[in-house]
Amino acid sequence: MAQRKIPMRKDIVTGEMKPKKELVRIVKNKENEISIDPTGKKAGRGAYIHLNVEIAKKARLERTFDKAFGIKIAPEFYDELVAYIDHQVARAELFKNGK
Repeated sequence: MAQRKIPMRKDIVTGEMKPKKELVRIVKNKENEISIDPTGKKAGRGAYIHLNVEIAKKARLERTFDKAFGIKIAPEFYDELVAYIDHQVARAELFKNGK
């Protein structure tokens, strides 16, 4: 049986290539609105960040997505991103231990 290819994406903060399942996509649409894309299918330009709270905090400190998308992003977005990643990490731990 042939082994499936694992899609890889680059984490915009660390520059490391990671499996797509370990990352979350951030999207800028045509109206310059920034949003978290949990499905990975929203229209617009995307950038990926690892599901790690420390990396999300580093992105907030360095304003990584402002630079990547070339626009000023409200600080509330970074707070939302940190909260989302924290929730996803906790959820993954819960379901991993629940098996």
